[in-house]
Amino acid sequence: MTKDKKVYVIDGGFSTQLSVHVGNCVDGDELWSARFNFKNPAAVVQTHLDFLKSGANIILTNTYQASVEGYKTYLQLDEDESLDLIRKTVRLAHDARNKFLAENTQNASTPLIAASIGPYGAYLHDGSEYSGSYAETVPANTIKDWHRRRIAACIEAGVDLLAVETIPCLMEAEVLVDLICHEYPSVKFWVSFQCKDNVHLAHGEDFSDAVNHIWNKVKEYKTENLLAVGVNCVHPANVTPLFKTVNEHVPIEDQLPLIVYPNSGETYDVQKGWYGKEDCVPLESYVPEWISLGARYIGGCCRTYATDIQRIKNKVDEICSKQ
Repeated sequence: MTKDKKVYVIDGGFSTQLSVHVGNCVDGDELWSARFNFKNPAAVVQTHLDFLKSGANIILTNTYQASVEGYKTYLQLDEDESLDLIRKTVRLAHDARNKFLAENTQNASTPLIAASIGPYGAYLHDGSEYSGSYAETVPANTIKDWHRRRIAACIEAGVDLLAVETIPCLMEAEVLVDLICHEYPSVKFWVSFQCKDNVHLAHGEDFSDAVNHIWNKVKEYKTENLLAVGVNCVHPANVTPLFKTVNEHVPIEDQLPLIVYPNSGETYDVQKGWYGKEDCVPLESYVPEWISLGARYIGGCCRTYATDIQRIKNKVDEICSKQ
């Protein structure tokens, strides 16, 4: 796989920034932010624009929790309508990018659009994307078929890459790698795991073992399309120990390219909601160490706003200007 040494800044928590435009009605929704692709597409475009204006090199489509089954259940759409809504959602990211470029004609490069491919557990709406428990009860082929239609819809609508994200178990990561490498061998992608601590995936597998297994699995397909492996939607304090298990004693030229877009550091409680903001360490303060450990894609997840991405971007630019 190609080991690009450039550091790319990813956008932040889509539902978090979306709340600036629609109010605090996103968390707890069965479709989460994906409802607004149907309900308020203008707010989705504006949220993408917020991140682009803050310096994001890559924006993720608002498809994390978008699926045929979810739209059938919670929007009463049929299969064709559901797939069309997913394609329209990708086009909202294009609309935002086009508007941004029209307003910033001196922009050095065109931002990339990544299709957000969230885990099967997100559709279940039972928190299992943070445990991976369904890996023991749902057949791999069922998970592959569930992913196949929405991945196809995103690719048909036009994306630069796939963001396979918040994956809690090795089995689902393997399913997605096989699907992408077999059916879309020219499509670039990353794989980002959900981890429960600073050693293990949410489902319990060793993070370092999982990262190396996925990297080597893609190598067997003789493709250069896996951009990075890493973590998202984790506490930022867990990232450095996780990355050290992969790259700490590896020469810089041989480090695996890693990706990280963690939560703000706040804690979520069903009754209290998000709390602990006053105790959070600014994400940009972690950036130098993450880059030294091989991070090539850095952004934010839950509870990170466009302002957080701007600070990460400034720190990345500062570091890269000295290299």
